[in-house]
Amino acid sequence: MRSTDEIRRQFPIFRSEEIIYLDSAATAQKPQIVLDAIDRFYKEENANVHRGMHILAEKATESFEGARETVANFLGADLHETVFTHGCTESINLVAMSWGRSNLKKGDTVALSILEHHSNIVPWLQLKEEIGINVQWIDIDDDGSLMIDNFDGVQLVAITGCSNVLGVKPDLKLIIDTAHAAGAKVVVDAAQLVVHEKIDVKELDCDFLTFSGHKLYGPTGIGVLYGKRELLESMPPFLGGGMMIGEVKKDSFTSAEIPNKFEAGTPPIAQAVGLKAALDWLSQFEWKYIQTHEDDLIRAAIETLNTIEGLHILGKPQVGCVSFTIEGIHPHDLTEIIGRKGVCMRAGHHCAQPLHERLGINASTRLSVGIYNTKEDIARAKEEIEKAISILKS
Repeated sequence: MRSTDEIRRQFPIFRSEEIIYLDSAATAQKPQIVLDAIDRFYKEENANVHRGMHILAEKATESFEGARETVANFLGADLHETVFTHGCTESINLVAMSWGRSNLKKGDTVALSILEHHSNIVPWLQLKEEIGINVQWIDIDDDGSLMIDNFDGVQLVAITGCSNVLGVKPDLKLIIDTAHAAGAKVVVDAAQLVVHEKIDVKELDCDFLTFSGHKLYGPTGIGVLYGKRELLESMPPFLGGGMMIGEVKKDSFTSAEIPNKFEAGTPPIAQAVGLKAALDWLSQFEWKYIQTHEDDLIRAAIETLNTIEGLHILGKPQVGCVSFTIEGIHPHDLTEIIGRKGVCMRAGHHCAQPLHERLGINASTRLSVGIYNTKEDIARAKEEIEKAISILKS
């Protein structure tokens, strides 16, 4: 297995020794192989996909559909169950506005956890306003773990695979099995989980699963929706336009087969090529290596941060990130000062305002890790945090 130094050398952004990047939960950095794949596509294969008869269109289509095959294999899904979108947010909205509008009625209930990112909250609140559904909240205990009872009377459970604030990982299999026992469907927001551990959608038995490419060392502008075939086939198109149709007449149209009926317009072709390159690159590592390396980093972060006077870690982080507050210090002030020294961390509510309200705070500072991070990054971050505290409290 390659050393972390060897891994870091594959990321052009780390050629600057000034950068201590601890913000991978917002977006991961990109290895050279991903940048090369996108560059090569635009230089050698650039064309629109499907239906074109010329050689460039055929090459572009082959690359695009090859990317779909790679993603499907990555998830343990079938090709027809793998839909390309422009991001995880769009994927969740697709489920809400297509499946939700078609299957939910006034008085039905969608269960959300208090851990959710706004992308997995707002679409359901929109349906609450539009249709009159109820939104039921799943609370957490003091450690940040979800308090699951049952889902009686619930039609859909929308759940994160990993909190982007607390770094806690709900028991997805338990939640999915409990929901199905109550007759509810489950959509999993895997944006924060998919980069940290292997996912098999068939084993999980989730009904829908979503993620973005940019947190998986791939490019921005591409997301994925997995959906069980029978559900996708029953759902109406989310957007109308080219590529999602079977036939169009003056007064009617028919939809294409899945997954195409959910991919209106020109899709994110180069981004799909880049995502394939990212997954191919990631496949050189065993998941056990990734998990062990990142678990070590999270433990080191917790131990290191706990030595800082007045610092309070939120919950009991397990995966990917550690969020904290410091007495008398606003997160924005802290990250602005350490940012000037090249330490890249995130401050704010992290698109999780209901969670912060539940915790009794307005904002937090988040340290998040990727495969390229080292314990030296964390030690350097601690040094700059302590210097910033000294400045802000002087």
